[in-house]
Amino acid sequence: MTTISINEFYREIFDDKCELTELFFSEQNNNNIGHFNVFNIAEMNSACKGKLVMPYNRRTYYKISLINGHNWVEYADKEIEIKEKGILFASPRIPYRYTPQNENQSGYFCIFTADFMHKSKTALHLDSLPIFSSQSDFVFQINDEQFDAIEQIFLKMSSEIDSDYAFKYDLLRNYVTELIHTGQKLKPIEGTKGKHNATSRISSLFIELLERQFPIESIQQELQLRTAKQYAENLRVHVNHLNKVLKEVTGKTTTEIISSRITQEAKILLKQTDWNVSEIANCLGFDEVAHFSNFFKKQTNQSPLHFREN
Repeated sequence: MTTISINEFYREIFDDKCELTELFFSEQNNNNIGHFNVFNIAEMNSACKGKLVMPYNRRTYYKISLINGHNWVEYADKEIEIKEKGILFASPRIPYRYTPQNENQSGYFCIFTADFMHKSKTALHLDSLPIFSSQSDFVFQINDEQFDAIEQIFLKMSSEIDSDYAFKYDLLRNYVTELIHTGQKLKPIEGTKGKHNATSRISSLFIELLERQFPIESIQQELQLRTAKQYAENLRVHVNHLNKVLKEVTGKTTTEIISSRITQEAKILLKQTDWNVSEIANCLGFDEVAHFSNFFKKQTNQSPLHFREN
């Protein structure tokens, strides 16, 4: 799993031959207002065949999709089927895979960055909203009437983004806010738990998330995730479930895997840098050098200084 930026989204969806590639290089990207864009799904399917499958990646942008078609969404240990009409609210907090099940797809989606919404005088703090919470079930089934009402908002977006109205981005932010509040009133689709796929997915996501903490390349760098609970929260699963999955796949507990990787990095830093033990301890997330020394000795049966000397 990789982390997809807004730029990489365009490269992932559109290739050099696709006429829609130029959509990214619009006025907003040069005016320091963040990024926003809106797309017609049917038109994209026609222009960029077969590229609407969203691989299992974490993204740096937000996305709201109004969906008319049969699709599967996978995230954490859940698999959700959108049988016909639905709306999806994706955030950077939750990696997911989106897979159309047929070619008859229509609807709209918009993508936007946090800084786009923060430019508003009444800015929404996106990560504090329930719909973008790491605990949110973010896929909703909707009926025909709800679909038509939400579609009108997207049609307004599509019309406004092509206009020359001086305050169109303020208006677009209002439309995004309306979509968010509409979504927060909806009831999420109940997901099913696909044991085999979910187990391999969660374990690989955990390893990828763990490895992204490394290497430590400067004394200003510090591990962002240190505990099993922190990893579970980022992966949107219960810590006991994460531990069960990793034990099943690797034979080790979550804490044992984390500790082993931190020890490995500690050895590298002790061997290959001239940083003192206190600096290394701080980089690896230990508040006190004594805590680091005790941890290292428990893992290796020798102190950090003794390891460095030998």
